[in-house]
Amino acid sequence: MTEYVVRFTLRQRIEHLAVMTLFTVLVVTGLPQKFFDSSWAEAIILGLGGIDRVRWIHRAAGILFTLFTAVHLTLLVGSVLTGTGSLSLVPTRRDFEDAIQQLRYYLGTADAPARFDRFDYRQKFEYWGLVFGAVIVISTGFVLLFPIAATRFLPGEIVPAAKLAHGNEGLMAFLVVIIWHIYNAHLSPDVFPFDKTIFTGRISVERMRHEHPLEYERIKAQEE
Repeated sequence: MTEYVVRFTLRQRIEHLAVMTLFTVLVVTGLPQKFFDSSWAEAIILGLGGIDRVRWIHRAAGILFTLFTAVHLTLLVGSVLTGTGSLSLVPTRRDFEDAIQQLRYYLGTADAPARFDRFDYRQKFEYWGLVFGAVIVISTGFVLLFPIAATRFLPGEIVPAAKLAHGNEGLMAFLVVIIWHIYNAHLSPDVFPFDKTIFTGRISVERMRHEHPLEYERIKAQEE
């Protein structure tokens, strides 16, 4: 019988589901506006009821995404300050060493792969990429939503600059999710064909021992 341990709390799973849903809505309504002169973009816009409705949906999803981001960061900082959370997602020198060790292992110049703790360097890269990307799209999104208010305090050039940054960051986020995240979460030989951990909150003891040996050893030591 397979043994499981809890890896993600209910709140973390709900956050992931919310971000995943909102990100999908933002991509479906945002990219057609960026590539409005393409036939596929026109088809999506017409299929969703026209450009006015597409813009309304995109803005509503953007505001919800902003609220979820603010709540997430507030809870994260609060948990660290109160001692109920950890800094396990903060990159350290060890992550750079792990990346080099893993590359050497893949190239056959090292005998063993890197030994990871709760999160490896790839997961930390994805997380902080999402955080910094969110800051860019949220800030530029509000400039585009309130251009007159923004230009009261900033030069007028901020509006076209925000439009360019907003669209390019959205496109880059989409490509990172499709190419990087989908592979690591679903197509990587270690998790193929599907990793359900973020949805169920549970991971098998065998997988934890293999993918996060340092965390596994720490949990075993605490139990003993």
